[in-house]
Amino acid sequence: MSMTFPQKLNLEQYFPCPIWWADQPKFVNKLNKASDKYIKESQKNLKKTIDKRNKDFGDKGDMGHVFHSTSLINDPKFKDLQNYVGATANNLLIEMGFDLTNYTVFITEMWVQEFAKKGGGHHTLHTHWNGHISGFYFLKASDVTSLPVFEDPRPGNLMNLLPEKDKTKVTLASTQINYKVKPGRIMFFPSYMPHQYIVDLGYEPFRFIHWNCQAIPNNVLQYKGENNVIQNK
Repeated sequence: MSMTFPQKLNLEQYFPCPIWWADQPKFVNKLNKASDKYIKESQKNLKKTIDKRNKDFGDKGDMGHVFHSTSLINDPKFKDLQNYVGATANNLLIEMGFDLTNYTVFITEMWVQEFAKKGGGHHTLHTHWNGHISGFYFLKASDVTSLPVFEDPRPGNLMNLLPEKDKTKVTLASTQINYKVKPGRIMFFPSYMPHQYIVDLGYEPFRFIHWNCQAIPNNVLQYKGENNVIQNK
């Protein structure tokens, strides 16, 4: 028995995984300077650990380390970026279809990090369970530095994988997306998106700001601070 099929099927895509980006170089110079002290402080805090490792296993400099700052939320030098990030995250959640009538979006975490000058800096695959929208702002980056890699967050799609025809193209079969970045590029994505950073080779400096935004129910908020600081009832 022969069967006939329509020449063209209608395609409807559900449950998309969005990633938004734009180039906003206006913050780069100011925030590179403002973040210098945080990176130097982290380098200072890790100096004993690095020195001991080099003494025990041979001098490898700072290879493999990631210098991670303390919170940037209360630093007024980052307020312009925070205002941009907070407003954008709010708009993105609304565009996605969420009802924020009884919610307020806050930046709950913001920090800066720089990968080791000797190379080896990286981040393994992870998500941010405590946020709704996360993102990056790149201060130092190039074609030869590390870059973010996003992976398909749908566990069901990973159960019966078939080989991809062409991994150089992004298709419905893709399970991993690499993003090349540059100074001034800003990225937003749902916090549930698994992401990682490939190993940096140390050819050029790699520094970026990272944040998490969360929509908090208004009835659990007692005070909304000037710098998006949350105090619960």
